[in-house]
Amino acid sequence: MKRGSRLLFTGVAAIAGLVVVRRWAARRGPMPCPARLSWLLENPYTKRVMGSETLIERLDLSPGMKVLDVGCGPGRLTVPAARRVGRTGEVTALDIQPTMLERARQRVEEADLHNGRFIEAGAGEGALEANTYDRALLVTVLGEIPKREQALTEIFKALKPGGILSVTEMLPDPDYQPRATVERMAHAAGFVIDGYYGSWLAYTLNLARPANGAN
Repeated sequence: MKRGSRLLFTGVAAIAGLVVVRRWAARRGPMPCPARLSWLLENPYTKRVMGSETLIERLDLSPGMKVLDVGCGPGRLTVPAARRVGRTGEVTALDIQPTMLERARQRVEEADLHNGRFIEAGAGEGALEANTYDRALLVTVLGEIPKREQALTEIFKALKPGGILSVTEMLPDPDYQPRATVERMAHAAGFVIDGYYGSWLAYTLNLARPANGAN
């Protein structure tokens, strides 16, 4: 099978799988993507519309930064973020599923990186220290969180004043959150809009904690 055909086939398969999961999600309510379906997060279609390097570039990382990867899954973004912040920085990977967290840990170790920290918890459960992180990531995760407003408030407090939360959403993710919904919840938590990339199909919305917004 030629590369273009293979890419198309994999993309269609991923979309079909996500549609099935979306219908299932509508019945069971918000919950994380099961570890056995993690391949849906890492396939040619996903890499093309929201590749890890693209998302990392949008986060504007620098050596020495502390990054929070919320709902890290198998570590698709944990590893490139850890590389970007270097030895003087740190990436905290947070996930409610121990299987996903272990996969992320293994990937960090296989990449010979030693600046990863791993927390088994859900967003909004009070596991994060206040005023700690320069950047935070929520990539196709927000809709999986039962108490989204509570989670955003916790992330807001966990960021340093001036810190940025980068939210990425992609169709046909079963828990896709429209931009207007994300902005409404973000404003309620205290965030201000810092940047927007992409389109309604796949977008990244950067949200800043105001520099004078220490809590």
